Amino acid sequence: MDPTADVAEWRGAREREPARPVAVKIRNVEPPSLVERCQRGDAEAFQELFREHRADVARLAARMLGRKTDLEDLVQEVFLQVHRSIRDFRHGARFSTWLYRVTVNVVLMHRRAAKSRPVFSEAPEHVAAVDRGPRADEQLERQRRVQAFHRLLDRLSDKKRLVFVLHETEGLAPGEIAKIVGSPVLTVRTRLFYARRELLALLAEEPSLAGVAAELSGEAHEPGEASPAKEPA
Repeated sequence: MDPTADVAEWRGAREREPARPVAVKIRNVEPPSLVERCQRGDAEAFQELFREHRADVARLAARMLGRKTDLEDLVQEVFLQVHRSIRDFRHGARFSTWLYRVTVNVVLMHRRAAKSRPVFSEAPEHVAAVDRGPRADEQLERQRRVQAFHRLLDRLSDKKRLVFVLHETEGLAPGEIAKIVGSPVLTVRTRLFYARRELLALLAEEPSLAGVAAELSGEAHEPGEASPAKEPA
């Protein structure tokens, strides 16, 4: 048998086979994100961004201030700053972290400005209206406890109050808070430790907040961590 003939026959058979389709990989191009559209000047995208994140901004601002005075103006100021600087946002970072940082800066500037303004009269404490009914007294008492807690929280320094709010009410980890406030994680943990300790001492003045004091006392020391040796400013 002639091996050369066998090879020639095999090659001929291959040439007679129908051509196989060549697999072409099509690259999936993702549509631009909402933030990217905002960075390109898309006004509708910015309205959508506002609707999507307004509640988060308002909640954080209210918790940092302890009251709802000028809250809507603050929210508008935050998104004005977002609109002005959104092109500076770098993809790869979390947008929520960047937005929290903008919110924190606006609220802190507002607090500093408020402290520098003279107060001519004591504004009446606002208590939201409650529906008349069997639980009306409970709702009113809860509102009063919340207001009392915010009054105590307001006696902390801005730095301690900020990390406490971000950690305890917003549920952010110290590492995420460090990115927002621009401080090392250890500094954030230290401020949180002393914020809890100072707040515990203040809670002794409010018997109605005994439950909050009991909860905080269990968190005054991080598991496995020694107490900081020096209190931060």
